[in-house]
Amino acid sequence: MNKSSFSSNRGPAVNKSISAKSVRVITDNGEMLGVLQIEEALKIASEQGLDLVEVSPKANPPVCKIIDYGKYKYRVQKKQAEARKKQKIFEVKEVKLRPGIEDHDYGVKLKSIQRFLGDGDKVKITLRFKGREMAYQQRGMEILKKLETAIEEVAKIEQVPTLEGKHMIMVVAPR
Repeated sequence: MNKSSFSSNRGPAVNKSISAKSVRVITDNGEMLGVLQIEEALKIASEQGLDLVEVSPKANPPVCKIIDYGKYKYRVQKKQAEARKKQKIFEVKEVKLRPGIEDHDYGVKLKSIQRFLGDGDKVKITLRFKGREMAYQQRGMEILKKLETAIEEVAKIEQVPTLEGKHMIMVVAPR
């Protein structure tokens, strides 16, 4: 039987660390025993060789469950690990282009973008203008539109092409 005491920020109150005078008690199989004095609830738990764990401290009276605290902690850890495993972490990859890009270079950049999208990453496409190239912003928009139509089946546009200073930026994400 576990007699350790935990502060509220490290886990639920267990056994002697429960501060309430009376608690609502539930057995490990879900059967409601009703509202009992803390001493009586602790006695029932110790007779069964289990722990009294405060599962809902904010309720009036607090709800306690008679369970094996070690198994309870294990189940909680497993649930948290499962939740972390299901989280999808997006990485943002960046591909840089220029308005005067040649066909072969365009093809290489397109393959890179498709590979990144296939891996489940977002892609930030940056078209950089230098000096007098700023006069050819329409050419830059054409390149980004061409890219958009080439990847429309595997990607969705998250940020439409926008001009920010000397950079035209578009963000795409996998479908």
